[in-house]
Amino acid sequence: MKENFKKAVLLLGMSITIPTVSIAQENIETDISADLVSGYIWRGQDLGNVSIQPTLSVSYKGFSLSAWGSVGFEGKDTKELDLTLGYTTGGFSISVTDYWFDGGSGYFHYGSDNTNHTFEAQVGYDFGFLAVNWYTNFAGYDGVNNEGSRAYASYVSVTAPFKLGGLDWTAEIGATPWANDFYNASEELHCNGSNGFAVSDISLQAGKDVKITRSFSVPVFAKLTWNPRTEGTYFVFGLNF
Repeated sequence: MKENFKKAVLLLGMSITIPTVSIAQENIETDISADLVSGYIWRGQDLGNVSIQPTLSVSYKGFSLSAWGSVGFEGKDTKELDLTLGYTTGGFSISVTDYWFDGGSGYFHYGSDNTNHTFEAQVGYDFGFLAVNWYTNFAGYDGVNNEGSRAYASYVSVTAPFKLGGLDWTAEIGATPWANDFYNASEELHCNGSNGFAVSDISLQAGKDVKITRSFSVPVFAKLTWNPRTEGTYFVFGLNF
C-alpha cells in the first residue's frame, strides 16, 4: 500500500511539473531572418546600395533583444550592427538601441569624441490603424545643432497600414523636430542637416507574398520614399527570407 501511494505521488508530481516546464519554454520565442534590398534607405537618408540585412531576435513575455545588421555589396558601403533591447505591452512599446557603424573607431570605443556608436531611446504606441513613434539620441555620436551644442537629435514618425488591391500597404511620414546635423545632411544642397523642424521622410510601401511552390512563399516589398529636406527620392525593392 505504501509503495503504491509513493508511485501515485510521484506520477502526480510529474504531471504537474512537466507541463509547467513546457509552458515556460513555449513563451520564449526566437527568430532569424534577412532582407535583401536594392538600396539602404533609412528615415529618408541614403545609407548604401544593394545590401543584405540579417536579423536575430529573442523575446520573452514582452521583452525582446535583437541584433540587426547591414552589409553592402560594394566595398564603400558602410557596415552596420544594431543591438536593441525593448519591451512591448498591448500597443505600447519602449526600447534602447545601440547603432554602430564601421569606418572609424573600433567597436569597443565609447568616448564622446572617439566613437562610432549612437545610443537611441524610443517610445511609441500602435493604435492598430495608426502607429506613432518618437526617437531621441542620448549618447555617443548623437549630433549637434547650428551653434555646435549637443542636439539630442530626434525623429518622430507616424505610420498607417491599409489594404488595397490585394496588397498590404503602409504610408509613413517622418520628421526631425529641431536643428541637428545627424539627419538630412546633403552634399548636393550643401546642407549639414536640419535647421529646425523638417519633414524628412514621406513614403509608401506595398508588400505581398510571392508563392514559389505550394508550400513555400517569399515576402517581397517595394517602397517609394521622398525626403523634402534633401530633395532626395528613392525607390527600393526587397526580399525577406
